[in-house]
Amino acid sequence: MSEAQSRPASPGISDLEVKDGQIIFDSVWTSLERELGREKLVFPREIFWLNGAPGAGKGTNTQFILQYRDYGAEPIVVSDILSSPEAKKRIDAGMLVGDREVVEILFRRLLLPQYETGAVVDGFPRSMVQVECLKHLFARLNDLRQEFRLSSTAVRFAKPHFHILVLFVDENESVRRQLKRGQECVAHNDKVKKEGGVEVEVRKTDLSAEAARNRYRVFKERTYEPLQSLRDIFHYHFINAQGSLPEVQARIIKELQYQSSLELAEETYDLISPIPLASQIVQHARQDLVRRLDDYAERNTPAFRSVIDLIQDKFLPIIKAHAISGQAHVNIETDVFNDPLAISMFIDIFSERGFHAVVDQHRIEIPETLVVASGKIITRVKKVWRVSIRFEGSEIRRGGS
Repeated sequence: MSEAQSRPASPGISDLEVKDGQIIFDSVWTSLERELGREKLVFPREIFWLNGAPGAGKGTNTQFILQYRDYGAEPIVVSDILSSPEAKKRIDAGMLVGDREVVEILFRRLLLPQYETGAVVDGFPRSMVQVECLKHLFARLNDLRQEFRLSSTAVRFAKPHFHILVLFVDENESVRRQLKRGQECVAHNDKVKKEGGVEVEVRKTDLSAEAARNRYRVFKERTYEPLQSLRDIFHYHFINAQGSLPEVQARIIKELQYQSSLELAEETYDLISPIPLASQIVQHARQDLVRRLDDYAERNTPAFRSVIDLIQDKFLPIIKAHAISGQAHVNIETDVFNDPLAISMFIDIFSERGFHAVVDQHRIEIPETLVVASGKIITRVKKVWRVSIRFEGSEIRRGGS
């Protein structure tokens, strides 16, 4: 009989960003649920979260996606949220409009009836905190689908479809398009001043090559990385937006058609959706690990110290001897591991230090005495703990290169 335990450490975004995302989402969701009720939290069946490099053609292609998907409502442009009545009311009262306010206003917009079949959101998420809010929203919509699946309102809680769509152009093309747009806007406004009409806004970044280049770099450094982190969670569409408009739109159609062919049927999805995504399981692993270690140190101090002593005395010398290979295997007899909590402590300590540890228990019967009268052999059970420890090994530069 073998009992294996393994709890790998979880890399990812910073603990502060994860915590802030959780706090903001919980605050917004609790507010909506208290005001509207859970049965009224009906979000769009499909949402395109559209982002792109400056000059990549988001505005033009947003309308194309709306038509291609046959959505009746206009896109939700996050930058416009800051000029919305809700935001202006806060600004006029001297209050800030940060992630929490943007998320709440955005969620409320998505709950409007015209977006029920689908929506395009332009400019969200743009930060790691907003990425976390998006993950929580998707998980909560899955929970609602399971909760109402057998009710009379099940049809309103469809399988959520989140698409991350990123339009990308390189830096030189982005700068060229931004400056061209600036020239066209200036020419339009000059004409309006002479002939009458409505002037258009001219972005300051569209008038300077240096400003346009800086805007592109801000996108790459602050927005592109958070979007990349969603690649393994949602449908992710990375569209080459260089070329003519028909060429770009043909790429969008091809990408969306391909993705549709990979989607699960509703019935299949309902059967497997109670099993959480790997990303959901590991999402808070680091925070949980820290909490457990602090709890061991405070509430189980003697056992915790015994495990630490065991690691230092018996395991570290062997690990150091195998530093090049990056793996060590140890067979040990110890009473420390008789306590299951001690095994958890052992694995957690190694995880926190960047190792991956697996502990297996093996029972071996050892003959001790022979009862002559009956011929029966008396045995004792010997418990051997087989421990495997993996870590990043040392690279050796070989000669002749």
